[in-house]
Amino acid sequence: MAHRSRSWFLPRNKKKRRSVQQGLPRNPKRQPADEEPAARARRPHTARVNFIYGFVFIAMGCLILRLGFVQINEGASFRKQASTVSMKKVAVLPSRGWIFDTNGNLLAYNKPSYSVTLDVFSDTKQDFHRMAQLLAPVFHVNAKDLEDTMEQKGVPTSKRLAQISLFKNISEKQLSFVEEHLDSLPGVTIQSDGMREYPYGDLAGQVLGYTSSITQDNEDQYLHPKDGGPKYLLSQKVGTSGIEQEYERLLQGKVGKQEVLVDPSGNSQQQLGFNPAPQPGKTLQLTLDGHLQAVAQEALYSQLLHAKDASEIPFASAVMMDVHTGAVLVMASYPYLDPNWYTPGNGGYLKHQDYLNQPGGPQTNYVIQGPQTVGSTVKPANLILALEAGIITPWTTIADSYYTDLGGYTAHDDANHGIVDPIKAIAVSCDTYFYQIGLHFAKWFGSTAHNPGAPQDGKSLMSWATTDFWQGYVKLMMGEWSFGLGPKTGIDLPGEQMGNWWVDELGSKPAQPTVVPAEVAKTLKQKGRVDIPALPADAAFIGMGQLQQYTPIQLVQYTAMLANGGQRIQPHLLEAVYPSVMKPTLPKNVKPLQVVKPHVESTLKIKPEYLQIAREGMLDALNSPGGTAYDVFHDAPYKAAGKTGTAEITINQHKVDNSVFIAYAPYDKPQVAIAVMIPGAGWGADAAAPVARKILDSYFKEHHASFFPKKDWENTAIPANWKQSAAYKQPEETH
Repeated sequence: MAHRSRSWFLPRNKKKRRSVQQGLPRNPKRQPADEEPAARARRPHTARVNFIYGFVFIAMGCLILRLGFVQINEGASFRKQASTVSMKKVAVLPSRGWIFDTNGNLLAYNKPSYSVTLDVFSDTKQDFHRMAQLLAPVFHVNAKDLEDTMEQKGVPTSKRLAQISLFKNISEKQLSFVEEHLDSLPGVTIQSDGMREYPYGDLAGQVLGYTSSITQDNEDQYLHPKDGGPKYLLSQKVGTSGIEQEYERLLQGKVGKQEVLVDPSGNSQQQLGFNPAPQPGKTLQLTLDGHLQAVAQEALYSQLLHAKDASEIPFASAVMMDVHTGAVLVMASYPYLDPNWYTPGNGGYLKHQDYLNQPGGPQTNYVIQGPQTVGSTVKPANLILALEAGIITPWTTIADSYYTDLGGYTAHDDANHGIVDPIKAIAVSCDTYFYQIGLHFAKWFGSTAHNPGAPQDGKSLMSWATTDFWQGYVKLMMGEWSFGLGPKTGIDLPGEQMGNWWVDELGSKPAQPTVVPAEVAKTLKQKGRVDIPALPADAAFIGMGQLQQYTPIQLVQYTAMLANGGQRIQPHLLEAVYPSVMKPTLPKNVKPLQVVKPHVESTLKIKPEYLQIAREGMLDALNSPGGTAYDVFHDAPYKAAGKTGTAEITINQHKVDNSVFIAYAPYDKPQVAIAVMIPGAGWGADAAAPVARKILDSYFKEHHASFFPKKDWENTAIPANWKQSAAYKQPEETH
C-alpha cells in the first residue's frame, strides 16, 4: 500500500518541478521567497513616477487655462501695446585703437571718458522739453538752450543730424544720474569714447598726429564718403594728422547698435542689449623706436641751444631708417608738437595757440614737408652719374683752384685742395670738381680760374641756353631723381612733398625735372620776354647741389640706396597691426593680423666699381684727416660713411647756411642710414653731423653692439625722466 502511494505521487512532483524550472509557476500570484525584496524596491520608484506625471499634467492644464484667459480677456490690450511700442537701434561709438612703438612702449591710448549723445527718432515723439528740464540742472546749462539743441532749432531739415552730441567728458556724478534716468530719456545714450592721451607729450608728436571732431573741412570725407568707406557719425573723433590720420580706418573701429524699446509717448525706453556690439579699433605697432626718438629730439634741441644764433634757426629735423627694410626708427621735427593740446577739455590748444599758429610752426613735419637746398650731400650721386655718363673716369683728376670763372660769374671753393681725384672730391667736398661735372653735363667747356669757357661747337649763349643746358639739366636731375631725390618716397604719412628745382624764372618748382624747361619757356612767353633762360653758373651750381631742394626723408632713402647697393626701398612707419589690446604693454603672445614687408620701389643698376668710389669718398669724409666730418667721427668705435652739406639759403630775409648731413653705418655691413638738416646752423659739420653722431652712438649701444663695452649699453625703454628734459619742456613752456 505504501509502495503504491509513492508511485502515485512521483509523476505529479516531477511535473511540478519542470514547471518551476521553466519559470511557469502554477500560481502566478505567489512569488518565490527570493524575489520579494526586488519587488519591494520597485514599488517606491513607481510611486514617484506617477506623482511627477500627475504634477506635470496639472501644471500644463493650468498653463493652458492661463493662456486661454489671457487670449480671451486681455488679448486686445496686448495687441494694442505691441503695435505702439517700437524698437530702435541707437548708435554706440567704438573705442579707438592704441599705438605702440617697435619695442612695445605705449605711445597713444584712450583715457576713460564719457559723453552724452541724443539719437533723434524720426517716427517716434520725443519730449525734448521734459528731457531738457531733467538734464539741465545736472549739467549746469540753460534748459531752453538745451531744448533748442535737441530740436536742432534753426537748422534746415535737410541738414539735421540723426545723432547729436550733448555733453562731453562728463563727471562721475553726471554719469550716474544719466544711467539712473535712461528709461526716462528716450534716445539719450552714454558713449564711452575716451579722451586721446599721448603719455610722452611731444615725443614724436608730428608722427603720431592727433584727433579732433569732424569739421566743415572734412565732413564730406566722413559724413558723405564717395570712396566706398564707412559713413561716420558727427559725434565721432577722427585722425587729423600723422599716423592718426593715415590709419584712421584701422584705429577707428566699428560703430555698434544698442536695441531699445520706446513707448509711443516718447516718455520711456528700455535697453535690450547690443546688436551688433561696437568693435574697438585695431592696435598699431610702429617701426619708431621711442628710446632713439627721445635721444634724437634731445640731441637736436641741445644743438640748437648751442648754436651761434639760435634765433636764426626756425626749424630742424632728423630721420633714421633701416637700409634693408625701410623701417623708420627716428623721425624728429622741431619745433616740437604735443598732440595732447588737441584733446578737448585740457585747455592746451588755447594756451599754445600762438605757438601752434606761427608760420612754419610745429604743425609742419619738416622731415617730409618743406624741402630745402641740400648742398654737397648730392655729390656722391652726381659723381656716380658722371662716371656712368663718361664725363669722368675713376682716374680723372683736376688741379683745384680757389676761383672758377663760370662764363663771367666768379665762383669759389672752400679751399684750394690741390690735385683732386673722385674719392678725394667726395672726402674734402671739392666744389670745383663738381662745378666741372655740372658744366660738362650742360656741354660748357674750358672754365678755369681765368677762362670763362664756352659752349660746344661755337654756339651762341642763347642757343646753348635753350638746347644744351636743358638737355644736361634734365639728364642730371633725372639721375638724381633715380636716386630718390625729388619724388615722393611714399612714406605712410599724409602731406609728403616732393622736391623742388630752382630756376631763375620760376623760383622753386615742385615738378618732375623733365617739365621744367617747358614751364620756363611758357613763363617767358607769357611775360613777352626774350631773356636767356639759364647761365653757365646755373649748370655749375646744379652739379654741386646749390639749386636742388629735397626733404630729409628723400635724403635718407637716397643714402640707404648708396648703402644697400641701389635698392630704393619705401620708408614706412607701420610695423604690424594687432587685434584690439587695450593694455599698457603689447602682449608677446598675440599674433599680428598684418605685418608690413619691405617694398622695393626701384633698383638702380650701378656699376659696383663706381658705387665703391662714392662709398670710399664718404668713408674718408668721416675717417681720414682732411675729411669734412673727420673731427666729429674719427674717434667713433664703429666706421660710418657720410657726406656733409652746406647750402646758402634765405630765411626771414636773412642769408644763412643750411647745415645738412647724411651717413650710413657700419661701413662694411650697413644697418641704418641717417639724415639731419638744421637750416641756419652753419656748415654741415658744425651742427648736423654732431646730432647724427649722438643718434648713431645710441643706436649701437641699444643694440648691444661690440663697438661699445657692456657698461655703456642702453635699453629700449623711453627715458623715465623724459618729461624733465629740455626737449619736452621747450614746447610745454612756450605760450
